[in-house]
Amino acid sequence: MKEDSIDNIFEKLNSQFDFENPNLGHQERFLEKLKNQNLNMVENNSGKYKFWKPLMAIAASVILCFSLLAILKQNKDRNDLASVSPKMAETQDFFIASISEELLKLNEAKSPETEAIINDAMKQLQILEKEYETLKDNLFESGDDKRVIYAMISNFQTRIDVLKNVMETIENVKQLKQHNNENPITI
Repeated sequence: MKEDSIDNIFEKLNSQFDFENPNLGHQERFLEKLKNQNLNMVENNSGKYKFWKPLMAIAASVILCFSLLAILKQNKDRNDLASVSPKMAETQDFFIASISEELLKLNEAKSPETEAIINDAMKQLQILEKEYETLKDNLFESGDDKRVIYAMISNFQTRIDVLKNVMETIENVKQLKQHNNENPITI
């Protein structure tokens, strides 16, 4: 068969070919069996993964959320004044406690006469809080720069000063109101 032509090969193999025709409907039966076999394979595969795929997707989502929260929490903790040193943590706790105490006093002193003053103070505190958030980012970027730490402490002090000034103003308003009520004007 070294250099046999294709015709010579077919002539030699002619007696070995199967020349019988399949029964009627053979092709349809074959295609039907093939369809059933494919359907069974799809049903078997879908049964195996029917519960695992959604569970795996949920598990992956939960893991992703927890890891993102952990990363964000680390970044948030890392760029706070308390992250610089234990003494700075004490300082931050002191200022936060003082500010909370002053805010409680402010809420107790709220009245129709003082509402405008208190609202103005709250707006100023919101501005100072935004500045503090910027300072936290700067602290993280600067690597605990003393100027940024000083600015953060100054921000806390400014908040306390604003609250104390508002409380003094409220006390003055109350005293003026009492004074005006004690001395009625007569004509």
